[in-house]
Amino acid sequence: MCQECHMTPCHPRCPNAPDPPSVTTCHRCKEPIYPGEEYAHIDGVDYCESCIDDMPYCELIPLLGGDWKTASEEDIYDGYDG
Repeated sequence: MCQECHMTPCHPRCPNAPDPPSVTTCHRCKEPIYPGEEYAHIDGVDYCESCIDDMPYCELIPLLGGDWKTASEEDIYDGYDG
């Protein structure tokens, strides 16, 4: 019997209770993702919400299949196709 919650097994809110089994693991930070937590599944890889929030656009956009570019003078349309 637990000394904190006086239950066997521990109540889920007891500090001595074991962590619930994880659903998956974040590819970036390697932390477990537990039931009820939101995460992204991109090209077969899982990312926790925190890592997605912290990811710079230049890293996130290519993961989503897009291109992250830097505009340059050569990109200005001058009216000619040549």
